[in-house]
Order: sequence, then C-alpha cells, then structure tokens
Amino acid sequence: MRRPYRFHRWLLAPLVYLAALLLLLEDWLWNIGARVMHRLAQWPPLHRLEAWICRLGPTAALVLFVLPATLLFPVKLLALWAMAHGHPLLGLGVIVLAKLGGAAAVARLYLLTRPVLLTIVWFAALLAWFLALKARWIARLRATRAWRRADALRQAWRHWRQHAAPRPGSWLARFRRLLKRFRRRWDTR
Repeated sequence: MRRPYRFHRWLLAPLVYLAALLLLLEDWLWNIGARVMHRLAQWPPLHRLEAWICRLGPTAALVLFVLPATLLFPVKLLALWAMAHGHPLLGLGVIVLAKLGGAAAVARLYLLTRPVLLTIVWFAALLAWFLALKARWIARLRATRAWRRADALRQAWRHWRQHAAPRPGSWLARFRRLLKRFRRRWDTR
C-alpha cells in the first residue's frame, strides 16, 4: 500500500519543483511589474483611472482583473504562429514581452481590486487555496540541497559585494557614484 504512493511521489517531485520555480519567477515578475506600474500611476490621467477602478463593484472588478490575460491570449497565439513559420526569436520576444506586460498589469489591477475581489466568496476561497498550495510547493523547493547551496552562494555574493569596497579612485568607485547619482535623480521625479 505504501509503495505505489512513494513511487507516485517520486515521479511527480520534479514537476512540483518546476512549478515552484515558475511560481518564484512569477512572483519576481509580479514585484517588478507592481513597482513599474506604481511609478507609472503617478501620471495624473492614470491616477484618475486607478481611482475609478478602486470604486468598481465586485463583478466589474473581476472582469477587469481577468481582462489582461484575455486580451494577451491572441497575442501569444500570434507569437506561436510566428515561431511555427520560421520566426522563433520574434515569437519568443513577443511571448516574453506579453508575459512581462501582463504580469505588470495584473499585479497593479490586483492591488487595486483586491479588497473588492475578496468580497466574492468563491474568489476568496480559491485565492486562499492557491496561496496555501504555492507556499507548500515553494517550501519543498527551498528544502532541497540544491536550493540551499544556491542560497549560500547568493548570500556569499551579497556579503562580498557589501564588504569588498572599491578603492576610492578606481573606475568601479566612480561608476558606483554615477549610478547613485542617477538613482537619486530618478527617485526625485
């Protein structure tokens, strides 16, 4: 009785790890998209549009939340068509841009419509189920030896970057100062 379950678990483990990696990638894209869209939302017409979105009812908010995925589906089909007809880089580029744009739009729309969407009972239950499943899969991924090694390398790299300060007159120090100035100017806009 125990043996088939173990084989089943062993067989599906790589798929769970792949799904967890894709969820982490999606989270990363989600966070970047949310930051980019937050910057763009400071433009007055978009600010007014977001205020209108926040006042929508549950049904309209749900339709608006699903809209980017629905609108990007034909674009992804055209990209697959281009790939099938000898334009693989164009198709891949379109798919990547659609994924980035879709993740950014959905992230911002979710932040704006979340309070209203959570009033829909089935949506709240589905979201709770998905977030619990995602947390379990990512915990399984982070428990692997490969993840722990990669995390140790990432922490060592971060430690090295913080403690390996460049000499004051080196090109690296000048480049870092230039980047800091650029970031300060960008943040004040």
